[in-house]
Amino acid sequence: RRRRRKQKKKREQVRFPPSPVTESMATEDGSGGGGGGKRGAAGAGAALSFQFVQSFGDDQSSDDDRVTCVQFDHTGDYLAVGDKAGRVCIFEALPDDKTASNIPIEYAFYTEFQSHEPEFDCLKSLEIEEKINMIQWVERRNNGLFLLATNDKTIRFWKVHERRVFQPPMLSERLLQQRGGSGGGESNRVPRIDLGLVDQEEPAMITATPKRVFANAHGYHINSISANSDGETFISADDLRVNLWNLEISSESFNILDVKPPNLEELTEVITSATFHPQHCHTLMYSSSRGSIRLGDLRESALCDQHSKLFEIEEDPANKSFFSEIISSISDAKFTADGRYIVSRDYLTIKIWDVNMESKPVHVIPVHEYLKSHLCDLYENDCIFDKFECAASSDGLKFVSGSYNNNFVLYDSVTKSSLTVECLKDPPRRKHRKDKKGKKKKSKQPETPNVNLMDFGKKKKSKQPETPNVNLMDFG
Repeated sequence: RRRRRKQKKKREQVRFPPSPVTESMATEDGSGGGGGGKRGAAGAGAALSFQFVQSFGDDQSSDDDRVTCVQFDHTGDYLAVGDKAGRVCIFEALPDDKTASNIPIEYAFYTEFQSHEPEFDCLKSLEIEEKINMIQWVERRNNGLFLLATNDKTIRFWKVHERRVFQPPMLSERLLQQRGGSGGGESNRVPRIDLGLVDQEEPAMITATPKRVFANAHGYHINSISANSDGETFISADDLRVNLWNLEISSESFNILDVKPPNLEELTEVITSATFHPQHCHTLMYSSSRGSIRLGDLRESALCDQHSKLFEIEEDPANKSFFSEIISSISDAKFTADGRYIVSRDYLTIKIWDVNMESKPVHVIPVHEYLKSHLCDLYENDCIFDKFECAASSDGLKFVSGSYNNNFVLYDSVTKSSLTVECLKDPPRRKHRKDKKGKKKKSKQPETPNVNLMDFGKKKKSKQPETPNVNLMDFG
């Protein structure tokens, strides 16, 4: 508790710039913008640099242990990891005195529980996998931890808390000796006042309790869930509809968006992601497979069929091709921490939108630009349909997304620089060559990867941005 109070005081002392992206766009030399603490030092004009800190799991693990989603809580003290077998594993940040001096933060195993089991839909003759699609932390109400976990059809609300295990008291050694003595004298009498009972220390056991189960509301696979800032409601989205739930009521939900046409042959787009605004409980955002992002306001209407804002880039008909609609599909979209900007990811780029400007994105970050000439090959092996997530740092200055070949791309809006990092426990050392003057110079790395040598099976899809108190990211 003392450690948590100290971390809370540190977070209250840190002040972030009000509009980091606008400041960074205004200064080409990277002098604009900054922040307090370590984040300001790393963001204002400093070169992007990240190193490996910690790894969970084994590279030789089975396919059931494959990570499907990762999620930090609001404080950064806990990390939840979901896998293909339907399990949720939670890691806890260690105190500063138990952390090695060469790393800023270290996590240890906290608990693990089975969230979902494989099911079978008898009406549709369909098997439902136990794979965890998404995890969302819910605002804490007491000493326990609360989170939502979902597979393709069912959402479960869990409470993780410490429970004291009661153990009956034991007789003291003095009383046992008195009872075990010979004869019927005074030594065998049990004292009336002092019963000789010794209370044993009650060990704490971490328990995961299912609070509620939200099921039978989606006809298609659930692709996203998002907890509201009011701490009472959340939304769940599939390909054609978005439902609004109350955390205390699992028997009913409200359908706030339905894009299903009367005839499915007339279907032109599907919902790919949906999320609530981080600060305004009445605003939500959802993206589509046609590259558009829509904002809905629940104050105007209980149904979000009519959007309040539309963010979309009109494509030039002259540049339109067979793959245009596929690569423009938005796989993920999120708000920044202050809710001022939207970060979206399609197959080739990351786009940053200003909520107050619908005409065009404030910046476009190329990620897979080198794959434009290989779209035919990617279409044949279905890699063109891969989905990647995106995220923004807690200060809104850096943006990150996954890629192929165990790589992730990091972009700094202040320095206008991007960095591609390969997730390796032991990164290879760079070989230095000597120039004519005898000085060492680093060997040049090729800017464009060799597509023929890339491993498209190794994808960095699931990732989380920096924690509120340290520059830390996690990938799966």
